[in-house]
Amino acid sequence: MTVIVPELVVVENNNLDHKEEINKEEEVTKEEQQDLKRDGGFEVPESNAFGHSFRDYEKESERKESVEEFYRTNHINQTYEFAIKKKEYYEKLDKTEMSIWECCELLNEFVDESDPDLDEPQIEHLLQTAEAIRRDYPNEDWLHLTALIHDLGKVLLHPAFGHQPQWSVVGDTFPLGCAFDENIVHHQYFKENPDNDNPLYNTKLGVYTENCGLDKVTMSWGHDEYMYLVSKGNNTTLPPAALFIIRFHSFYAMHRSGAYRHLMNDEDHEMLKWLHVFNKYDLYSKSKVRVNQEEVKPYYLSLIEKYFPAKLKW
Repeated sequence: MTVIVPELVVVENNNLDHKEEINKEEEVTKEEQQDLKRDGGFEVPESNAFGHSFRDYEKESERKESVEEFYRTNHINQTYEFAIKKKEYYEKLDKTEMSIWECCELLNEFVDESDPDLDEPQIEHLLQTAEAIRRDYPNEDWLHLTALIHDLGKVLLHPAFGHQPQWSVVGDTFPLGCAFDENIVHHQYFKENPDNDNPLYNTKLGVYTENCGLDKVTMSWGHDEYMYLVSKGNNTTLPPAALFIIRFHSFYAMHRSGAYRHLMNDEDHEMLKWLHVFNKYDLYSKSKVRVNQEEVKPYYLSLIEKYFPAKLKW
């Protein structure tokens, strides 16, 4: 099958994309930072909203204990059988009908308990990410919209969707049905996961075959998978790279640490290029500075109309 992926044209001021995932401390040199400033590109901040390094799960902070407890619960309960059942239940898309923007507004009520970098309502993060990408990639309107909607699956936290616990909605995602990689954050808590002792699931390939393709892989259940199902189920005209970003943007062990490449096929590697672009903005645009929603709303409504129906099934 041939998959058409938008051509990735990386301007000079975005030459950090691949260096960032290699450098686990996610630092950039002073020279590279100066290039970003000079060329008007996105500048990677030195610290998150709490004054600490981004995605630092060991640093003592206001949220360290709650984030670690979140991942302990997540890693114990996210099993292959659990994810299969959740997918079968939610892919029916029979919970409600609403527009993309209505869903954005619902997220005003929620803060992601797994995020060590920000404690603002989710709609703020969506707009910050989208606007940062829009400035640097003005001609890629599909990417602007992808940024706006990438976390909308967190609506699963809402009572209308069963008020799902945060451990089954947010946080880093990972493949199920095969061994848990050590690059997954707080990997130590998988020792209490039933799949960890199941010989069907605890080998490198598990239930999969070499280079089978990520579309064949069952991921831990959460907002990424749900929004991917919603987008496909409502016949979006967004390109395949957008769906790849939506489904795998929390799969940090793969796109930041290089784990699970043995499950990827050639198409996955092609679309990973765009995920690397997106991730920089998803991670580093988080701040306490809010976007004027009413000012940017008309632009995003026009993109929603272009790529989605007026009302979506959820």
